[in-house]
Amino acid sequence: MSDRMRSRSLRCRLLLTLISLALLTIGARAQTRNNSAAMLNVKGLHAPATIRRDERGIPHIEAGDDADLYFAQGYATAQDRLWEMDLLRRRARGELAEIFGRTVLDEDKLHRTYGFAALADALGTQSPPAARIVLEAYAAGVNAYIESLDAQTLPPEFQLLQYKPRPWRPADSIIIGKFFAEVLSTTWQTDLVRAALADLPPAKRAVLLAEYTPLDVLVVGDDKQANKASNSSGHSKRTAPQVAHTALSRAAQLALLGAAADMRATTDRSLTRVGLAAPTNEASNNWVVSGRRTASGKPLLANDPHLPALAPSIWYMTHLSAPGLNVAGVTAPGAPGIIIGHNEHVAWGMTNLGPDVQDLYRESFTGDAAHQTYLTPQGPQPVVVRHEEIKVRKSLTDAATETLPFDVQSTRHGPIILEQGGAHYALRWTALDPTALEFAAFYKLNRARNWTDFQTALSEYRGPTQNFVYADTEGHIGYYGAGVIPIRKTGDGSVPYDGAKDEGEWASFIPFAALPHVYDPPTGLIVTANQRVVGRSYPYFLTHLWAGPYRSRRIYELLQAKGNKLTAADFRAVQGDVYSIGGATFAHEAGTLLAVMLAAMNGAEVDAKLHMTAMALAGWDGRVNADSPVAPWAAEMRLAFQRRMVTALLGAERAGKFAWSNDAYIERLITERPADWLPQEFKTYNALMRACYEDARVALTKKIGADEAQWTWGRYAQVRMPHPLAAVPFVGQPFLIPPFPQNGSGASAGPTVNVGASVSMRFIADPADWDKTQHGIALGESGLPASPHWSDQLADWRAVTPRVFPFSKSAVVAATKTTLTLQPAR
Repeated sequence: MSDRMRSRSLRCRLLLTLISLALLTIGARAQTRNNSAAMLNVKGLHAPATIRRDERGIPHIEAGDDADLYFAQGYATAQDRLWEMDLLRRRARGELAEIFGRTVLDEDKLHRTYGFAALADALGTQSPPAARIVLEAYAAGVNAYIESLDAQTLPPEFQLLQYKPRPWRPADSIIIGKFFAEVLSTTWQTDLVRAALADLPPAKRAVLLAEYTPLDVLVVGDDKQANKASNSSGHSKRTAPQVAHTALSRAAQLALLGAAADMRATTDRSLTRVGLAAPTNEASNNWVVSGRRTASGKPLLANDPHLPALAPSIWYMTHLSAPGLNVAGVTAPGAPGIIIGHNEHVAWGMTNLGPDVQDLYRESFTGDAAHQTYLTPQGPQPVVVRHEEIKVRKSLTDAATETLPFDVQSTRHGPIILEQGGAHYALRWTALDPTALEFAAFYKLNRARNWTDFQTALSEYRGPTQNFVYADTEGHIGYYGAGVIPIRKTGDGSVPYDGAKDEGEWASFIPFAALPHVYDPPTGLIVTANQRVVGRSYPYFLTHLWAGPYRSRRIYELLQAKGNKLTAADFRAVQGDVYSIGGATFAHEAGTLLAVMLAAMNGAEVDAKLHMTAMALAGWDGRVNADSPVAPWAAEMRLAFQRRMVTALLGAERAGKFAWSNDAYIERLITERPADWLPQEFKTYNALMRACYEDARVALTKKIGADEAQWTWGRYAQVRMPHPLAAVPFVGQPFLIPPFPQNGSGASAGPTVNVGASVSMRFIADPADWDKTQHGIALGESGLPASPHWSDQLADWRAVTPRVFPFSKSAVVAATKTTLTLQPAR
């Protein structure tokens, strides 16, 4: 390239960067212009509504009735997060290719297959009157803000991608609920994995896919005696995991594992596109303690959801006030009301319970392509075909689109989600129920005054099943595992059913009163962290796939150790805790094995680095701090051990496609060291661990570099908060959050309470004084990089110091930095 061409290229790059910066600045001005105005006339309001923003830009919204309140909430949220709202609805509707092109076409096809758009559109017209008022008012507020923008004041992403947002509809808020349902319901892919492992010896399969561990922290029931009661269908309500009736050939096993891996990859790409990643075993913590355990004599409640941090956050902080309502907390951009938070009487937090609410059915197709049918006990039935059209952008420099046809096939069980080797797998899922309105229950939940109101609200909850923890100003605490969980005619749905038969039909759902719950437990302590929350005495089947118990056990032990004078500061310390029970166990065992091997060398020349690593592992304190030089070793050796053990069990091909969210079997294997699990190429576990050490050294050198002085956890694990445009050359720079060292581990070094980059929000509710409630998100309220509220919460997030969230009228007024009054336009 000539000097002249290089100079021209440099000027072009500089020009693009300046253009993007200018667009970002204009977008920020568009936001602050309205925020700083004392009064604004807008169409759609009945009476004035006030939006006060505090030092973090959090809107405290006050209105005279519900309609005006939710109108103002929609307006304020759009001011901060309009492009994120559009991105979330596009993802759930399968409309990303219209703005990003063919690279996301598979993701659009997946969501067209689910059919979320049609479901949301139907629910938008069939919603109960109270829900419809909320949804329509919120949409009107969003649209009032959209109408105030022109081509120069649109958020920068719209300008860079050269398109305008269409009006917001009530169905767009509904579809945000489907997005959460997808993120938090992932069992159908594990059904394929179980089917592919049917040939394993039962004892080894039980270890690999273990459901119970000695560290489990139960909330309801116990393990003393399994309940063998029968339900109305005559079968045991709790069963051992199903096993496929016929062991598959090796080729079929690989095909199923590959299909599961491919679908996970598509889902992960789609989630990453909006800055998320599917949660596995680090998907949230919450706990609540009664007043007899606190310094104030009133309960304390904590919650930190682990949807990965992104730019901007998936959470949006809001305070809503109207006659009969005063509630504050977080919601999702596009969702009216508050999802996690408190009102004047009660507080609540949520973690994913993760029951099995997705079943696969292997359908037997017959007929020709033009007249396709499938077998049922009543005879062949026609396959239903839904015709979709997907708009696909031609290029990033050309906003023009082409339209591609896409057909979705469905049976009585649901859409065909997978075709593999001539087999058609249909998906039945509670989220695809035509009456499943995920967010409707929060209207009543936001207004609950006591435990009875709380239960009444949750009885209408149809979203992904959650562990709800509860506290109130009267001193009561509680727990409810709320959601819709099926009862099968036979079996438990943990492997695909034969769709031509009725054995896998959903006979009913667990009655709300029979869902796991507890009120004012004698211990005065409730902890959930996606672990197994019910004992074997609980009569209904929930799932066989729980997250490992390490986070819940650590939270429980820390709270017990701190005695009966717990404070919010103690809760913050627990939220920031980085001790890894699993990692410490593995490191100690690994170091001991290496030390024994070295001692047996009887004076032979010993590798000094190996000796030093063995001693460091054996003596490690288990804390996954950014400056820890041992944590990277523990992580990579644990991964190497897992890889070698699973490869020996499944073979290299199957092991390469195997994925399971509960890896507690690793610590069990290294602690018990069963002879029949030892890979054939090793005579002892000591030799195996030496090989894992060598594997880890190669991996660390490749990942961090040859300078071992730089081998710290902070170099090994970096926090990244992605924005969908941050990776775009030149124009993406302003959206980039530079990576920084992480404290805590999500999985690789063993889960810690503080899982690092996956912590999306922290909440500590104080019913003794709501003005002392602490709440914070990972980055900031604004989605505009030039805004002062783009990343002003990041320092608090890193330090695990969520700030006080003003709640009383006097506290809100004292904290107010700007006030915007929305006036009805004449």
